[in-house]
Amino acid sequence: MRRFTLVGVLVLVLVGAGLTVAWVRSPSVFVRATGVAAVAQSADLNQSVTDSGTSAVKQAIAAVGPAVVRIDVTVQVDATSSELLNDPFFRQYFGQPQDRESEGVGSGFVIAYGDDKYVLTNGHVVADATSIRLVDTAGEEWEAVVVGADDVVDVAVLRVVGDAASLQAAVLGDSDGVEVGDWAIAFGNPLGLSYTVTMGIISALGRDLAKPDGAGVFYNLIQTDAAINPGNSGGPLVNARGEVIGINTMITRATQTGIAVEGINFAVPINSVKAILTQLVETGSVKRGWLGIGLANINAETAAAVGIDPKMKGAIVSRVFRGDPADVAGIQVEDVIVRIGNTAIRSAEDVSQTIGGLPVGASVEMEIVRGGDHLVVTAILGERPSEADLANYQGQAAPDANQVETYFGLTVGAITETIAGQLGLNSTEGVVIMDVARDSRAGRSGLSTGDVILGLNQREIASVDAWNAAAAAVGSDGAVTLTIYRNGRLAFVTL
Repeated sequence: MRRFTLVGVLVLVLVGAGLTVAWVRSPSVFVRATGVAAVAQSADLNQSVTDSGTSAVKQAIAAVGPAVVRIDVTVQVDATSSELLNDPFFRQYFGQPQDRESEGVGSGFVIAYGDDKYVLTNGHVVADATSIRLVDTAGEEWEAVVVGADDVVDVAVLRVVGDAASLQAAVLGDSDGVEVGDWAIAFGNPLGLSYTVTMGIISALGRDLAKPDGAGVFYNLIQTDAAINPGNSGGPLVNARGEVIGINTMITRATQTGIAVEGINFAVPINSVKAILTQLVETGSVKRGWLGIGLANINAETAAAVGIDPKMKGAIVSRVFRGDPADVAGIQVEDVIVRIGNTAIRSAEDVSQTIGGLPVGASVEMEIVRGGDHLVVTAILGERPSEADLANYQGQAAPDANQVETYFGLTVGAITETIAGQLGLNSTEGVVIMDVARDSRAGRSGLSTGDVILGLNQREIASVDAWNAAAAAVGSDGAVTLTIYRNGRLAFVTL
């Protein structure tokens, strides 16, 4: 019995070691069906795989490493912004506070754009910098200036002052092809330790996270466990082929409840940067389309509130900012956006990404579901406000100035400069139709939201007050002929 037990244990050990075994008739006799050669072959294969992986990683490092630069920045700190330094007690003993300079360090990498070379980094690395110095892996130094920056993606493009011919450019990859489990190599200058390389894997994709300063949201971030620390910001995240797939941007160290977190770091996808690179280089900023709505995804709770099937694909309008393009187009709270142009909408992010990718002034056709009916509306996109402005954004028109009493089934609003620009007007005179009631005189006449009223019964309408006075004088049953401006043409509409 003891011999049988020992043989059984030996079998388990050998099987765990990767050997194939076979029993013969007597349980006390054990025969190895595979020999030493098989074991050696397996070991050679494992070593070959290891060597191949190591070689690929080293080649990737060799390809991108020379393109990485340390970014040293100097920022002028306004002493008056400090509550402590402005305290009367402090001033009594230490006098008037003085502005001072603060220094910081980040990372970046060289890219080729046309016949020139630029450096990509995070926007927050060089924000408010009074001087920027680049240091390459060989220790050579350059001054740099900001060509363009975008606070939505948090990216900045720097121009090297002087001859940049010796700088090697990194190859930009395709972040849409990244998969969970792919190798991820992070370059940068963490904690001031220049030209550090860390490696891990892509641990998740498509993360949407609030920005650390609370101004906006990062969309579609790449999550990696490759170590990223302060100073890594702006450095490249690279795949095993030596292609840049992201820019290291955000570090998570603790949850909102204070639980420590390790190994969860985030990068902006490089495709998000490539999509706006031309605007940054050529104009210095990015102008994105803007509807002026708040959105919610469809789930069991929101679907029940709106009265739709929770399996429906789309995005629910949770807010409409007064005077903004969606308001002008007649979009309402609880409308469900299911299509924008030729793009099917499946989530709130789809709306943000689709509209943000369109130019300011674009005319966009949208299919919405309202009360079970499918409607098509057209909006002329405005310009997306900055992240800082969005923190307290209330819309382009104040409630008292925009929304007025309804006459003839029409609700009109004042024409702000923003609305005038959206509609292609040369002035703010007139009123814009904000809503047309169904089965009303106006509704049966073919008027629609976005039409501009310039006259009523040959009486000039230059403002909301003028409209109110003229409409009230006519009365609900009086004859009405409106002078309308629509799509660049004047027309007369009789109600």
